[in-house]
Formats: sequence, structure tokens, C-alpha cells
Amino acid sequence: MPELPEVEVTRRSFADRITGATIQGVRMGKPLRWPLQCEPAVLVGMRVRGVRRRGKYLLIDLSDGLLLVHLGMSGSVIFDRHLPPAGLHDHFDMVTDLGTLRLHDPRRFGAVVFAAGESDPVAQKLLGHLGVEPLGDGFDPAAFLAGLRQRKAPIKQVLLAGEVVVGVGNIYASEALFLAGIRPTSPANSISKPRVAKLHAAVKDVLSRAVEKGGSTLRDFSNANGESGYFQLEANVYGREGAPCRVCATPVRAIRQGQRSTYYCMVCQKR
Repeated sequence: MPELPEVEVTRRSFADRITGATIQGVRMGKPLRWPLQCEPAVLVGMRVRGVRRRGKYLLIDLSDGLLLVHLGMSGSVIFDRHLPPAGLHDHFDMVTDLGTLRLHDPRRFGAVVFAAGESDPVAQKLLGHLGVEPLGDGFDPAAFLAGLRQRKAPIKQVLLAGEVVVGVGNIYASEALFLAGIRPTSPANSISKPRVAKLHAAVKDVLSRAVEKGGSTLRDFSNANGESGYFQLEANVYGREGAPCRVCATPVRAIRQGQRSTYYCMVCQKR
């Protein structure tokens, strides 16, 4: 599924082009994960003030409210002045005077939700539990350590939960733990302060590099310009079960944690 880097790459690929646009019409396709929370006609006439990101959500600020866009498991958005007629898996079109923003989502786990503002209960239900942004100034090593000290679950699961730090999804959690030399099954509260410091740096490094590479395209991800990402080509462990570790040549192992695949090196990553 699209993770934080893919959402950030998507945001950057259309934010400047849609800012200042006036909404002229909205078309809804098949029902998505959550309802829009307003009649589509309510959005007509509103102006787009900008596009932000919170975790894996795109926040489209409007002149009167905002839209929260989630890409779900297989979603992507495209923005262009000239798009073909909507297809079977195109479930949301927002037509503006600068182009059309379209959500394409074959599995329909994505969503577009309108809220009066970020403090609106509708928005808070989706955003209120999220941890700090890993690429922002608020991602403090001491606070990160304190958050991990309160959790006994395996460190990989704590990273995925998004309550201590948001947006470190499956691919990037495996990669960050490899760089930090930490076994993904280690209890979060058992990791020493020096190793947590390494993990903090690794999370920032992995996510920053992923954004620079355009994210990861494992199946069908593309940004709003239709461009794929390439981070997966330089992954150290993710998706490399049985392949030699790039550091010690030990075969990469794969296990299941919380119904998700986890990849790691038994030699480079200690308990």
C-alpha cells in the first residue's frame, strides 16, 4: 500500500499546480471506504488554498473546510487538464478550472472525506491518534525513546502502529530496523538508548531517501504525473527473502508479524 513517502511524493507532484484552483464540479463513483460527509455540490465554488500531508493522509485545504484523501491499499491520484472519461476504478473526480483531480482505486479502500476543519470531529477521528511526523522538527530522539519505553510490543509492530511516530509503514520499518541493527521482534521497551538513537536516525534517513527516489512502486503506485518510484531497487532487506545480505551475505529471512511480511538479517540485526 502507499506509505508516507509515496503520499509525500504524490503531494509534491500536484500541490503547486492545483493551488488557487476553483472547484467547478465533483463526480463520485462507487462507494469508498468512508463517505464524503457532504453532498458533492457543496464543494462547487470553493477554492483550493494548498495541499498538506499528515501521516498517510493528503489534506487539501479549501476556502471553507478541507478534504482528507487516503490512498488505501491500491489507490493513486492524478491531476491533469485533460483526462479520459472515468473508468471502472475511478471513484472521485474533482473538476477545477486548472485541471481534474482523480482518485483511482481498484480495491476501494481509499477515501475522500470533507471536514469543516482540522479540529472537526470528522477530521479528528482520522488524525487525532497519529504520532509525530518523522520528517519534521517534532521528531525528537528523547521523546521517541520515551514513547518506546512505554511499549512492550515488538519494535516493528510499534513502528507500524503510528502512535509514537506516524507513517513508518511496512517497507520502511524493515529497512530502518536493518540500518539500526535491531531485530524486528525485539520488545520496544528493551532497546537501549544508543540503539534507539540509531533507529531514530535510520527512520529519518530511510524515509528521506525514499522521497528522493519517488517512493516505492511494488505493483501499481504512481504519482499525480503518472511516474513510478524506484526506492525498492535499493532495499537492503525488504522483498529479498533468501537473497544474500548486502553487508554480510547471510540469506535474508522473512517472517509474519501482524499479518505483514517482515524481512531481516539474523547476523546484522541483533536482539
